[in-house]
Amino acid sequence: MAVPKKRTSRTRRDKRRATHKAAKARVNHCPQCHHPRLPHRVCPSCGFYKGREVIAPKEQPFGAVTPDA
Repeated sequence: MAVPKKRTSRTRRDKRRATHKAAKARVNHCPQCHHPRLPHRVCPSCGFYKGREVIAPKEQPFGAVTPDA
């Protein structure tokens, strides 16, 4: 069975683990309603993608505060 000849240093170990970090989510703002949305996806609040309405916007629950108000 293979056994390492030398102990792995903290620096070498941390350099190897540096590639395993989680990437931050990239968030853009919708040009129609200015709500945050993920890139290359339909805006969940207004339903627009590339200037066209793709899906009907979700209904706001009764008494919900809209960000425009």
